[in-house]
Amino acid sequence: MKKIAFRLLPFLLAALALYSGYRAWDIGKDYRAEAEMHGLVMDYKPQPPTAESVNRSVIGLQEKYPDVAGWLTVPNTNIDYPFVWYKDNDHYLRRDLNGVYATAGTLFIDYRCEDDFTSQNTIIYGHHMKNGSMFGTLKAFADEDFFAANTCGTIYLPRETLTLEFFAYMIVKSTDREIYSIVLSDSYLGYVKQNARHYREAGLTDGDRIVTLSTCSYEFNNARIVLLAKVIRS
Repeated sequence: MKKIAFRLLPFLLAALALYSGYRAWDIGKDYRAEAEMHGLVMDYKPQPPTAESVNRSVIGLQEKYPDVAGWLTVPNTNIDYPFVWYKDNDHYLRRDLNGVYATAGTLFIDYRCEDDFTSQNTIIYGHHMKNGSMFGTLKAFADEDFFAANTCGTIYLPRETLTLEFFAYMIVKSTDREIYSIVLSDSYLGYVKQNARHYREAGLTDGDRIVTLSTCSYEFNNARIVLLAKVIRS
């Protein structure tokens, strides 16, 4: 029996090497597909500060991809993408803007939210890609110095530009009702202050709107990274 196992060992190792090579190729293919799609849409990237050009860029993108709701940019990260709104949270989870299967998916707004960011809490989801694409660099805010130095992002809508003032970085469960509720509870802010890894005062009032950027975390089962921001309308 030992002799048979010894003779089979080279074949097993060869099979393992072939499988490992295939997996590396397959993962690389997914990354290349995401990069290609990103390169195509970058032609539509809004160029501030001219509001008219921003409108043309996003509207032009919507003409090609009707489900596009706007564009999100977070400085000093790789987050510089259009995002969509659709009638459910599954469609774009593993599809690109053309509706073709893609491991990286597309950034998308929770279907329960309004696509003009008038909901109390608008949630944008994105995959945590290991190569840093999509929301893969959201984890950079785990560093306290990075969080302190990077305070704002931008959302470009067809006829409006929103500033995002980041005020909290958290690791939460995917089932966290305070964070993933569209209507904020009276205990929301206190909960955030108590549980945030990093927090700064944003002067939130009852009339303010929140944006929650959400992606997977691997600290525990079903963990999520969330970056919370106050919406400032121009």
